[in-house]
Amino acid sequence: MQIFHNPRCSKSREALALLEARGLAPEVIDYLNAPPTLATLMTLTRQLKLPARALLRDGEDEYQALGLADPSMTDAQLLQAIASHPRLLQRPIVVDGDRALIARPPALLNDWLT
Repeated sequence: MQIFHNPRCSKSREALALLEARGLAPEVIDYLNAPPTLATLMTLTRQLKLPARALLRDGEDEYQALGLADPSMTDAQLLQAIASHPRLLQRPIVVDGDRALIARPPALLNDWLT
């Protein structure tokens, strides 16, 4: 199990605490210091069963600066933007085997883990 984690984010800290309270010890990936590769992001979209746009944080300055609201942008372009600007990655993302969840709000983990 892995968690793409931002220690400064309260939702990310809450999700990690919830996992640990269940006796789980996920590999913590501080994605701001170790940004995911394009290949990793492509895998995440498959595991999440979501389009690339769902991985974007649209409130970040980079979102506006890069014009990511443009609906004509492809998944590949959006994922490349996240790879180049990891602050754009939605958080926290928990991966367990072949499945993944954007744990926002963290309480979503309760049903997902059962």
